[in-house]
Amino acid sequence: MNRIILIGNLTRDPELRYTPEGTPVASFTVAVNRSFVNREGEREADFIPVVVWRKRAETCTEYLMKGSQVAIDGRLQVRTYEDKDGIRRWVTEVVAQRVEFLQRLKKQPSPEVPEEKVENEIDKVPSPEPEEPSSKPEEKDDVPFGE
Repeated sequence: MNRIILIGNLTRDPELRYTPEGTPVASFTVAVNRSFVNREGEREADFIPVVVWRKRAETCTEYLMKGSQVAIDGRLQVRTYEDKDGIRRWVTEVVAQRVEFLQRLKKQPSPEVPEEKVENEIDKVPSPEPEEPSSKPEEKDDVPFGE
C-alpha cells in the first residue's frame, strides 16, 4: 500500500505548467509540523513537495496561495530525470489524488459561482490514471509511529 495523508501550509504559491500534450500539472510544497519539539523547544517541520494533475491542478492554482492550509491524500512517488547538464537527479514527491482546502487565503469565487460548488469541485475530478508499477520491490518492514 502506498498512501500519504498530510495536513500543512503551502510554502509558496502553486506553480502551474502544462505537459507537451497539454495536461495541466501544478506543484507546490507543504510545510507539515512535527508532533514534537526539539531540544531547543522549537517545533520542527517537514517540507513535502506535492504534484497535482489535470483539473485539480488548475483549481489548486486558482484558489490556493502561500500560507493556505490544505489536507492532501495521495501516494509517494520516487522518479528520476536528467538535468540540463546531463546529471541524473532523484525526486521524491507526493502525487495528490485528493486536495481539501482547509483555509482559503486567495481569490474568492465570483458571485455567479456558489461557494459550495468551488469547495466540492475537487472531489468531482477523477483521480489520475495509475502509472506503471515501479520495478523496485516494496519493503515489508513495519514502521512504528509514535505520538
